[in-house]
Amino acid sequence: METLQSKLLDLVQAKCCVCESDNAEIVGKGKDYEYKTSEDTFLAMKCNSCGLVYLNPRPGISEFKTIYPANYHAFNFSEKDFGIVHKIRSRLEAQRLLKSFKDLGEGARILDVGCGDGFHLKLLHRYGKKSWIPEGIDMDERAVAKAKESGLNVYRGSVESIDLPENSYDCAFIIQTIEHVENPYKVLFGISRLLKPGGKLLIVTDNTGSLDFSFFRKCYWGGYHFPRHWNLFNKNSLAKLAAKANFDIEILETQVSPVNWVYTIHNWLVDIKAPYWLINKFTLKSTVSLSVFTMLDIILQKFGKGALLRAVLKKPL
Repeated sequence: METLQSKLLDLVQAKCCVCESDNAEIVGKGKDYEYKTSEDTFLAMKCNSCGLVYLNPRPGISEFKTIYPANYHAFNFSEKDFGIVHKIRSRLEAQRLLKSFKDLGEGARILDVGCGDGFHLKLLHRYGKKSWIPEGIDMDERAVAKAKESGLNVYRGSVESIDLPENSYDCAFIIQTIEHVENPYKVLFGISRLLKPGGKLLIVTDNTGSLDFSFFRKCYWGGYHFPRHWNLFNKNSLAKLAAKANFDIEILETQVSPVNWVYTIHNWLVDIKAPYWLINKFTLKSTVSLSVFTMLDIILQKFGKGALLRAVLKKPL
């Protein structure tokens, strides 16, 4: 996963996207341990009001192609490259999507915001109702091209400004994406514009209320994903964001995921310059480590401390 580039990024100042304040303190710092796209050290700030954790300073929009290299996993999460991990995740994510969309009727329009290569859209085509109309949006031309190769209906652009009919979608979802965007409030507002009154939005994102964040926030926490995760939420900050965007909260809970646990160890091993054979035991392709930490997070989930947040929001009638 290494694409070492001996450069520093163009960075811009940021503030809390919920409170619109810069009253924050440093809670962590680290490097791009996964793709090594720059030599920068990045700072994670925690808003003293709502608890949002955000990157400041962070890369400018002009640096997107640098911080998301061609081998970025979301551009091509395929069974060929990820094997049994892809099969297991596909089954699990399909079950989660169908659970979230069980009340959707025939002919429902569904929008995947930040669809990447179309992984979740493919699951809806395969396991969802045949009459459903899944569509996607992504800003990266490489991701859109990959999705279209699979015959998916995907648009390139941002949900805030894309030219799609308003009040026309029955539901939308943004899975492991909101943490990547510059202004989550504008993204939620843009999604609300496209949803029908009463339409629902599913959000899945990293949880800074998790045990792994508590233990490893000072440097190696996998959820930082330096420098690609710009806004990271706990229940309180996500609820405040939803209210700011005028959504009603139907569900706000945690969800099991081993990924941040695995990458926490990966990041530490990279930083101490461990041998590659050992580092490679802790990646998205590592079935053993993913399995072990899945079992751990299942236990933590029972206490409301799962690694991810899952929210179902509703646009008012």
